[in-house]
Amino acid sequence: MIKRKQRIAFRDLSELEGEDAATAAKNRFAGRDLNLFRVLMHHPALTRRWTVFAGHVLQKQTLPLRERELLILRIGWLNQAEYEWAQHVEIAKRGGISEAEIEAIKAGPKGGWNAHEAALLRAADDLFENSVVSDATWATLSAAYSTEQMMDVVFTIGQYNLVSWALNSFGVPLDDFLPGALPSTKGSGGPV
Repeated sequence: MIKRKQRIAFRDLSELEGEDAATAAKNRFAGRDLNLFRVLMHHPALTRRWTVFAGHVLQKQTLPLRERELLILRIGWLNQAEYEWAQHVEIAKRGGISEAEIEAIKAGPKGGWNAHEAALLRAADDLFENSVVSDATWATLSAAYSTEQMMDVVFTIGQYNLVSWALNSFGVPLDDFLPGALPSTKGSGGPV
């Protein structure tokens, strides 16, 4: 992963009031603020609206956790988004994805996956490289997925592509509970 310089300082969330304080509080994990939100809360209105969509993609979509995390990790890897990768490696492990599978995500569709999971990873590659899921990838996935699930594939990749761009551009450092975190991030939160 490419290390990036922090470009936007952490906001002191204890200084927020009203609706902004409520937005920050909703995004705490185990009572702690994530570095992502310590940066994003420089723009509370955007954060408030984005978290509705992000929450759907993370927790309310139609794809099983395993398949969602394969998509997220692949697009995070393609973007070299250290924060996104590190957060979702932890989520993937808790969801039963093995260390060997996490390593294989880096190799993409040719990493020894079954046809369906290879197509999931290829969907991320297709969108990353060409901004469209190829006909072959679409055919493989749609043979097993409903229309809603196909839409969730595209929106999951898109959401985490966007987040990867933001994390990389803003230089959000790893939260202190993640492997590789620097001591300066101590006191940050938990996974999103």
